[in-house]
Amino acid sequence: MNTQVASAADYITLRPPERSDGAALHDLIASCPPLDLNSRYAYLLLCEHHAATCIVAETEGQLVGAITAYIPPAKPDTLFIWQVAVAPGMQGCQIASRMLDQLIARCAASYRFQKIETTISPSNIGSRKLFESYAQRHRVDIQAQPYLAASEFGAGQHEEEWLYQLGPGLRAA
Repeated sequence: MNTQVASAADYITLRPPERSDGAALHDLIASCPPLDLNSRYAYLLLCEHHAATCIVAETEGQLVGAITAYIPPAKPDTLFIWQVAVAPGMQGCQIASRMLDQLIARCAASYRFQKIETTISPSNIGSRKLFESYAQRHRVDIQAQPYLAASEFGAGQHEEEWLYQLGPGLRAA
């Protein structure tokens, strides 16, 4: 007898964000330390101006995950992943991996990027594992190097950030 019970993670919809998702995206990021929280205005603009390079996960009308990304103007061959968030109650359900796979596949069909970049602070083990797992699943190289020193963030208490690059022809981290 099969007694599998469906969970909320089984009913996730992945889609580009809409401007109306901006406030909910702000609240999601706020619930996901150590992510840096930006203004509601920034998330509203991100959802409108960069919807094609972002993705949200929703279930029962509520945002439970998001990846924000963009193509840097000076690097048209790069998709820069800015933030990855999964609601605390939904972590461990592979939502981040599903969002990352779908986002990159969707963006690859529309943009001609050759590599993916992201920054990750040393204590953010979950993000590091997410991108290492992506590189392994898709057989792309990954490298990491120091990028932003903690002192560059001013007097606040922000860790350094390492730049991770994924793509063909890169050496392994």
